[in-house]
Amino acid sequence: MGIVNITPDSFYDGGKSTSEAAILKQVEKMLKDGATFIDVGGYSSRPNAEDISVQEEIDRAIPAIELILSHFPDTLISIDTFRSEVARTAVESGAAMVNDISGGDFDSKMIQTVAELQVPYIIMHMRGTPKTMTQLTDYDNITTEVIYDLSAKIREARAAGINDIIVDPGFGFAKTPRQSFELLKNLKLLQTLEAPILSGVSRKSFIYKTLQITPQEALNGTTVMNTIAILNGSAILRVHDVKEATECIKLLQNLAM
Repeated sequence: MGIVNITPDSFYDGGKSTSEAAILKQVEKMLKDGATFIDVGGYSSRPNAEDISVQEEIDRAIPAIELILSHFPDTLISIDTFRSEVARTAVESGAAMVNDISGGDFDSKMIQTVAELQVPYIIMHMRGTPKTMTQLTDYDNITTEVIYDLSAKIREARAAGINDIIVDPGFGFAKTPRQSFELLKNLKLLQTLEAPILSGVSRKSFIYKTLQITPQEALNGTTVMNTIAILNGSAILRVHDVKEATECIKLLQNLAM
């Protein structure tokens, strides 16, 4: 899953994809490099990110989705949003799935909206909001609590009529670097949820802070973490760098032969 942020303030690629030419160039490269999905987001969820209105998020994301599909009509697009109105508008504009960092917590209408749209739903684990999540990292056992919280959300989603659910443990969201490493180490345990696992570790702070480098220098560390994620059961990698992730997958597939 290639990340396309239509935002000026994302932690790694903020401002890179705000013109039509830049969006098309980035998407074309990702598709050529082997992306199965393109994840389009108009709201930055980095810690302390600026809040924007629903309309501004729509105005950022929907033209990008329409632009991508006009040039690459077979592209599977996920809309990265926690707002039901944005999700509905995006799917009506051609998006094929909804990627919700809050798992329905931020918008009481989201679960029902996705059920009505009958598209796959990515449920991520987090606590609080992007502004408060760094203060909400007190867990007795990070892995069991993530599994418990996700299982409750899965039950709610299935009860509403959502059939296709993907789970994301939410690396870095209300989790310290140490907790993110522990969660990655124990990722196989999330298979008890009986849903595909999406891992989004790309260039995140638990990698670059551990290595004492910048996000721009964290590609090698990302590849190492992606490798571990796949070995521990991840079915989807959400990444900024598709070519390197695809190579990682291909090598591991051959290792398993």
